[in-house]
Amino acid sequence: MLTGELRSQVDAIWNAFWSGGISNPMEVLEQITYLLFIRRLDDAHTLEENKALTLGKPMSNRVFPAGTDEKGRDYQDLRWSRFKNFAPAEMHKVVGEHVFPFLRQLGGSGSSYALHMKDARFTIPTPGLLAKVVDMLDHVPMEDRDTKGDLYEYMLGKIASAGQNGQFRTPRHIIKLMVAMTQPMPKDVICDPASGTCGFLVAAGEYLRERHPGLFRDAAARAHFHKGMFHGYDFDNTMLRIGSMNMALHGVDDPDIRYKDSLSEEHAGDEEKYSLVLANPPFAGSLDYENTAKDLLAIVKTKKTELLFLALFLRLLKPGGRAAVIVPDGVLFGSSKAHKELRRILVEDHKLDGVVSLPSGAFKPYAGVSTAILLFTKTNSGGTDHVWFYDMQADGWSLDDKRQPLLDETKLGPTPALPLSEAEHAKNNLPDALTRWAERDSGERERPRTTQSFCVPKEEIAAQGYDLSLNRYKGVVSETMERERPSEILAKLKQLEAQIREGMEELEGMLK
Repeated sequence: MLTGELRSQVDAIWNAFWSGGISNPMEVLEQITYLLFIRRLDDAHTLEENKALTLGKPMSNRVFPAGTDEKGRDYQDLRWSRFKNFAPAEMHKVVGEHVFPFLRQLGGSGSSYALHMKDARFTIPTPGLLAKVVDMLDHVPMEDRDTKGDLYEYMLGKIASAGQNGQFRTPRHIIKLMVAMTQPMPKDVICDPASGTCGFLVAAGEYLRERHPGLFRDAAARAHFHKGMFHGYDFDNTMLRIGSMNMALHGVDDPDIRYKDSLSEEHAGDEEKYSLVLANPPFAGSLDYENTAKDLLAIVKTKKTELLFLALFLRLLKPGGRAAVIVPDGVLFGSSKAHKELRRILVEDHKLDGVVSLPSGAFKPYAGVSTAILLFTKTNSGGTDHVWFYDMQADGWSLDDKRQPLLDETKLGPTPALPLSEAEHAKNNLPDALTRWAERDSGERERPRTTQSFCVPKEEIAAQGYDLSLNRYKGVVSETMERERPSEILAKLKQLEAQIREGMEELEGMLK
């Protein structure tokens, strides 16, 4: 958890960027990302130096070469530990004229972080601002994964304007709920085809660290975690840089974060490759058929991005693979042929596990669109029996543009430190949703439709044209529920008739 002092430092830096002429929060975060990467390079080089010194051997993996760069500057001056002590004017010159050109040439080194630095631009305008930022970042304990991860999350939270292409940041507590519901395992291969800042991948990694700490004691499992588990695609290079750094600061060494336009490229190499998909894809509207991957159009013919992404998730998942994804409400009840066909595919050809209706203010201030979480398993052979529905009315934060917390920090999120009272549940439904999700194949089957969560038989959903909107079923008694036997109904009618007769006789006696 970040200290108030560190938050204040970040706020001060943000204000300094603003007054220094950089008012775009994405550019601020990008410049801080570059500086964090530069410090990370120096830490890696220092580690190699210490290893060589201990073993009494030459360094095998130098980050900074010996000698001087093409402008005659000693490569050692490009290290964070060296230039942080320079006078502000000299530091500004070294970072702008030497460090950033060095960053751009690192792209061929193989690491995904280096790859995303190939078009790095230095835009911090003044020596004083650079010195201030370097000093603040130098005081962050980089060996503490929690602190540096929380620092970056705090900065991500300061991006208050939506990006292009429908991008906006998914609230961290919603991400944590989706991760907890899908329960990532050490052998999973996880993908977010619209990764942005990599919030879903980071949360999955943190979940595994907390629930399966033993995986880091096994060499194969540890290697899989760092190099084979996490995959993220985006077509915005700025987001790729920020997402890669987010993963790095949360302790994932070399994830597969790469440029890819998920909807316009064929997916032959990725088909049935992943066991878990976690995503909040952009709902940007429509695409041209010419630019849309033919393998997705083979599943569902549509120009709607939200439907194409669902088709993509089915393409990417292995049989038995599961998904938790956010969709706009229109996906649940849209009446077009493509909408109905995709819902039919989810219900009849695979296993639709659950639908969580989110509060309409969950994505403010970015967007006021109503959304839901779809949870499903790819089977290629059906398997839907009942579909679990949850009507989330509060997520722990105010549903206006300010999105202020309604409870103490210890009582927010899907797994609060303390149980919630009924009044607190009214402000944060996430723990209840997670508990009831775990009971969807048992006690939840018996809950009436008037409650916050309930199950609906597949037959009833099919009869409703595969409509998945919660309000279609809420408060409705299922026609497929087991009816009382006729003999039981007749017995109750006779009992009622006897009670009426007794009442009438009693009334007649009183009138006499």
